[in-house]
Amino acid sequence: MRTIVTFLILCLSVTSALAQQLIPAPPQLAATAYLLLDAETGEVLVEHNADEMLPPASLTKMMTSYIVSSEMDRGNVAAEDMVNISVRAWKMGGSKMFIREGTQVSVKDLLRGVIIQSGNDASVALAEHIAGSEEAFADVMNQQAAILGMTSTQFLNATGWPAEGHYTTARDLAILAKAIINDYPEHYEIYAERSFSYNGIDQMNRNRLLFLDKSIDGLKTGHTEEAGYCLVASGVKSGMRLISVVMGTRSDKARAAESQKLMAYGFRYYETHQALEAGQQFASQRVWGGQAKEVAIGVNKALSLTIPRRGQERIKQSVKLDEVIEAPISEGQELGRLQLELDGKQIAEVPLVALEPVQEAGFFARLWDTIKLFIFNLFA
Repeated sequence: MRTIVTFLILCLSVTSALAQQLIPAPPQLAATAYLLLDAETGEVLVEHNADEMLPPASLTKMMTSYIVSSEMDRGNVAAEDMVNISVRAWKMGGSKMFIREGTQVSVKDLLRGVIIQSGNDASVALAEHIAGSEEAFADVMNQQAAILGMTSTQFLNATGWPAEGHYTTARDLAILAKAIINDYPEHYEIYAERSFSYNGIDQMNRNRLLFLDKSIDGLKTGHTEEAGYCLVASGVKSGMRLISVVMGTRSDKARAAESQKLMAYGFRYYETHQALEAGQQFASQRVWGGQAKEVAIGVNKALSLTIPRRGQERIKQSVKLDEVIEAPISEGQELGRLQLELDGKQIAEVPLVALEPVQEAGFFARLWDTIKLFIFNLFA
């Protein structure tokens, strides 16, 4: 009999081990810095030199486009507004939208010129239109970076043109990418457009992944001799959105290939799991001295977690409530804690709150409950 029991225990142990997803070490990329992020939860899955301050090249234009989107959202700028093209914008070198000095171009066309064609000329034109000068616009960029929590970033221009003291990090770029996706989804759609034509010139989006992987829908490339080839990418598979940042690769082809490695790793081994729904009830608890005898207890905020694929079946919940709950109780008042564990490791702890208010009972009802509570505590 003992042999049979031992065999069954061994079988259960083996089954449990097989149920756990085996996750290999993250890929090592041929890049100066990189990071992979779950866009919904903010969980970092892979990182290397993610806080090293590096020149961002045209990845800078992500902030330029973010500010333009913000100004449009506030009503300060309209898509159909016509922008006067200055000599400075027209003369910009590097990648261009090919706008001409002395003409007018709409904000919506310039925004596409920035995002799809990575136009330095379009970036300067928009910067001057919004802030009066590129230098003043760079000040706005830095203020916005601080608001977003990009603590290791400094912008000196709207294009990413090489300049001493113009830098950011892979982590800060992931923060910016997440903000672009979440804050202005209607403008984020532009990042997925494969080409744009202006002034009779057709230009393709430099993000190779848009042509190689149908799950990819953004974001931006960058390249200078100092920065190397860089790419911030994002895509969705099976309800999971990932953001990858790769900086300092050796070629256009390499930045796409290295980004694909990160994305493939994240999508293959992880998933975004909605662990809790807002308003989800977990318990009802006795209320002393209240007009109601019980109060519903649950969570007031939804919670999503990044977990290994097929790991949701192994998540265990542990509820800890206050032993004595007395009225009055306000809606949202914390009355306990909920712990979530995966394979014996705590992965989240959230407050359990009253899902409804409970008013005090009348004087005699409270007095009677006080006596009962005294007796309860005495024998407890």
